Amino acid sequence: MEVIRSLPRMTEWSDQMVRAGRSIAFVPTMGYFHEGHLSLMRMARKQAECVVVSLFVNPIQFGPAEDLSHYPRDFERDKAMAAREGIDVLFSPEVKEMYPEGALSKVTVDKLGLTLCGASRPGHFDGVTTVVAKLFNLVRPQCAVFGSKDFQQLAIIRRMVKDLNWGIDILAHPIVREDDGLAMSSRNTYLDKYSRPSALCLYNAIKMARKRVMAGFSEAEKLVIELRELILSYGNVEIEYIDIVDRDDLMTQDKINAESFLVMAVKVGNTRLIDNDHLGILLGNIVTRI
Repeated sequence: MEVIRSLPRMTEWSDQMVRAGRSIAFVPTMGYFHEGHLSLMRMARKQAECVVVSLFVNPIQFGPAEDLSHYPRDFERDKAMAAREGIDVLFSPEVKEMYPEGALSKVTVDKLGLTLCGASRPGHFDGVTTVVAKLFNLVRPQCAVFGSKDFQQLAIIRRMVKDLNWGIDILAHPIVREDDGLAMSSRNTYLDKYSRPSALCLYNAIKMARKRVMAGFSEAEKLVIELRELILSYGNVEIEYIDIVDRDDLMTQDKINAESFLVMAVKVGNTRLIDNDHLGILLGNIVTRI
């Protein structure tokens, strides 16, 4: 596995692979790998001859009161884990090279980034789309793999790729969960033994929603009210949002249909957690799109 720090070297490597007729799959990450990240890498390996994983904690997607300085980092650990997965390149550029002094440009996907997570994190998705656009231009992949846990991010990246006519297939890997159902996240390391049980409110809300939809319940607003009551029954939990939205345009839905996703964000203590579930798949014999 080659570790690349330089932007020109990353592009040079990718150009060499393209000239040799080799396909590239890309997995963008902010590091501190867990099984969820490794699953993305394994999916990428099945899609292309070469796999590039980026490890870059992107400062411009963090707000002033967020956890940039405390975001978990362990480069040597991540490097060893990526090498064991047979990754071809671990791309870990420096912040000053990704965002040189005087840089003025950013990429914005209008409307989709203003709701849900975007409502409480202004500018967050501009930071996400800008860094992903830069990474796509540097790595030049034929496909890129993202985790489904970041539901809104996935919808925004898909729209950006479509609108900008990039020939990149955006692939979604299903959410990878702990044994008790908690969605895997690097931020789970912030949970102590007192707050960890309350974090299960999200998965238990998903189980409740699934049960209700499978029983024929389709009133989205009423289901959200029930889920709020369940989540607030847990200690030290603050709801940021619970909604049932369309997969593509992220608009709130009145009735649960084939494209309906339950999306949630809560704070357990000081730790912000997100989760989602495709409720529409429970309505009958439909093809899952995530």
